[in-house]
Amino acid sequence: MAQLIPAAGPQRTFAVANLANAVGTGIFLTAGVLYFTEAVHLPAEQVGLGLGIAGLVALVVGIAVGHLADHRGPRGVYAATLIIRGLATAGFAVADTFWPFAVAVTLAVTAHTAGQSARAPLIKLHGGPRPQEFRAHLRSVTNIGISMGAVLAGFAVQTDTRSAYLLLIAGNALCCLAAAALLFRLAPVRPTPTTSDGPRWIALRDRPYLVLTLLDGIMAIQFKVLTVAIPLWLVTATTAPRWLISATMLTNTVIVVAFQVRASRNIVTPRAGGLAFRRAGIAFLASCALISLAAGTPAWAAAALLVVAVVVHTVGELWHAAGGFEISFALAPDRATGQYIGVFGMGAGLAETVGPALIIALCISWGRPGWYVLGALFAVTGLVAPLAVRWAAARRPAMA
Repeated sequence: MAQLIPAAGPQRTFAVANLANAVGTGIFLTAGVLYFTEAVHLPAEQVGLGLGIAGLVALVVGIAVGHLADHRGPRGVYAATLIIRGLATAGFAVADTFWPFAVAVTLAVTAHTAGQSARAPLIKLHGGPRPQEFRAHLRSVTNIGISMGAVLAGFAVQTDTRSAYLLLIAGNALCCLAAAALLFRLAPVRPTPTTSDGPRWIALRDRPYLVLTLLDGIMAIQFKVLTVAIPLWLVTATTAPRWLISATMLTNTVIVVAFQVRASRNIVTPRAGGLAFRRAGIAFLASCALISLAAGTPAWAAAALLVVAVVVHTVGELWHAAGGFEISFALAPDRATGQYIGVFGMGAGLAETVGPALIIALCISWGRPGWYVLGALFAVTGLVAPLAVRWAAARRPAMA
């Protein structure tokens, strides 16, 4: 982990703030839903509806906050999103009916999504000559933080008392506030001057970039393969032991932490980012095929196939993430980085919204043929990505 923390300076400050925020995220991802269903006793359908509302609101707000960060200064805007998220998370403690829950979780999720857009100009400013590589460092640090948060949350989930869950809520809120406080150790960033020439929402008029956003959104459905599809497939269609669900998640996390930075080093142009998408699509096709073959085999064979599939899938994830870092940053103009990253983030937001239902319909309800269809979707998306990158880069000759 020491190798992932940069030398003293703005990058270290930013990385430590990112680690604190990621620990809180890990707590929320692991225990947030269980708190509302087990401790507050909200019906699972209401919890799902509230999270769906939060996801839709976050899709819209991210672009506006990214634009605000460009023109009001990203440090203050990003810190504000963390403070709002911390206060909204603290509000979980008193949200004991649907509407207070919906308001609190919408504020928390929206602030988290908006923060991803608001921090983009900071990453570009403090990331050195290769902000995309610094973004890869941050992703590895994020995975470590989420794992730490998940471990902390695991103790509360095992205890399964309201007091334990409330301690987690307090810890999550404090992590957000600590991250915000650390950001103020960074020098303030001069906002981009606002000009009256041309349209304000230029990212929404950039058709090649919007196409790339859509392609990244389709590819981002792959994140739900590990968190939704494999657990359900393992339990309903294979004889593999259930503890393998945790083992597959751990395998993915270890590989990402160890190799994300290395995977990003040779992806230094938008063209290379498009080719990384193509490789990722092929890897996802192969992993989907392997997962499908685990059904109807002995337990040892199913376990072996699933582990190999997760390794192959994670290699594709490394390429997908690295390609996305390069494409989203390199094709975004300096004067509108936050706005552009906010638009690019809509792809992942759409994947969060439609991905689980699509994967369940294809892979769980339909079964083995659905896995092949999902893999083909990833492969075709990867094949189209280099063409879309070429179109986008042609509009920016210096970036080709």
